[in-house]
Amino acid sequence: MILHATSALLPDGWAKDVRIRIDGGRIAVVEPGVAGQGNSVILPAPVNLHSHTFQRAMAGLTEARTAGQDSFWTWRALMYRFLDRLRPEDVEAIAAQAMVEMAEAGFSAVCEFHYLHHPVGGGTYADPAEMSARIAEASRETGLGLTHLPVIYEQGGVDGRALAGGQLRFGSTPNVYAAVLDGAGCALGGLPDAVLGVAPHSLRAVSRGTLDRVAGMTHGPIHIHIAEQVAEVTEVQAAWGARPVDWACANLPLDARWCMIHATQMTPPETAALARTKAVAGLCPITEANLGDGIFDGPGWLAAGGIFGVGTDSNVRISLVEELRLLEYSQRLGLKARAVMADGRSTGRLLWEEAAKGGAQAAGRGTGRIEVGQWADLLALDTGDLRLEGLAGDQLLDALIFAGRDGLVTDLWSAGRHIVQGGRHIAREAVETRFRATMRRLRDML
Repeated sequence: MILHATSALLPDGWAKDVRIRIDGGRIAVVEPGVAGQGNSVILPAPVNLHSHTFQRAMAGLTEARTAGQDSFWTWRALMYRFLDRLRPEDVEAIAAQAMVEMAEAGFSAVCEFHYLHHPVGGGTYADPAEMSARIAEASRETGLGLTHLPVIYEQGGVDGRALAGGQLRFGSTPNVYAAVLDGAGCALGGLPDAVLGVAPHSLRAVSRGTLDRVAGMTHGPIHIHIAEQVAEVTEVQAAWGARPVDWACANLPLDARWCMIHATQMTPPETAALARTKAVAGLCPITEANLGDGIFDGPGWLAAGGIFGVGTDSNVRISLVEELRLLEYSQRLGLKARAVMADGRSTGRLLWEEAAKGGAQAAGRGTGRIEVGQWADLLALDTGDLRLEGLAGDQLLDALIFAGRDGLVTDLWSAGRHIVQGGRHIAREAVETRFRATMRRLRDML
């Protein structure tokens, strides 16, 4: 497959008239200065580094205020009630719809932080990895790249209390989790670019013994929720004598395999210490704003050489550019300043390049750069749109992120699979039809 871009963002900057040849899903040739037909701008397509796809079906259902002060914890209670309605075929239909929307938004792949393993009330399916197989099938149908992260979730809090209610669908003993992990690996077998990792849910939901073993469970990436909420920080500090990030830096073998999701509750010393480990900060600004989590310390993280990427988490809204926009705007609101995340590059350029780099690392996926040997995870933009008219280079990216609209991605390739064409995913009609039927059933039950 041969692509031609009038302009492309390469590792050393913008280049004109770029010819890209794709072979076996990977970039085989990158040749600037080769005239050709077309008028496209091609960018590396980032990875969505954190998602719970089933929550896409909850979008818009949790915005009414409950008694007292609404928070993450009241949202979580509503989520648990929703879980009682979900069957394996529902999870597959919802995941496929979310993946279609991710591709149309510009994401080439997703890190699925997957904790919905078991039937209502606990126990296991005949195949303990039934739900993981459903996620793998959604990836196969949509062509979106997948890093699958089965979650181990053992307890209801740092004090080791038993799981109850909706949490029973998440809970696994180490032996059950090993069966889920093995089955998930088999389910990914037919996906040539899939990656298997592990995910201890959080410091509050996993025993210290499991945390000590988790890095050896796979050679793939390791993701964990960390320091998302003030109450979480207080609970961990009371039980273990240290704040979550301080404890993790002192007790976990943190390195480039790890992705620390949210990290919105950090002191400046914690920020610098975590950045030095080379773990990725997995930021989900839309969900963090929706749940009232807090604001990540962007400038402090970058000053310490930290690596970050973005994800869609609860999938209340799936928009790559809005995740990047809100990341910067939250910094501006918090610091009362402008262009907070910019360095020698423009704000948009830094956000795009760093999110592509961090997402690739978090996914354990050879991508994020338009260079030979990388997976061909690429997107093309509608440069004829009025919002991008006459713009090029960094200004084009700035306009895309800060003045753009949905639908500016005309084409997307995931490991060379051309899954978005003319702004629409090639499987959208079939996936959307099934999703609508699933949602009608779920809404009737709710």
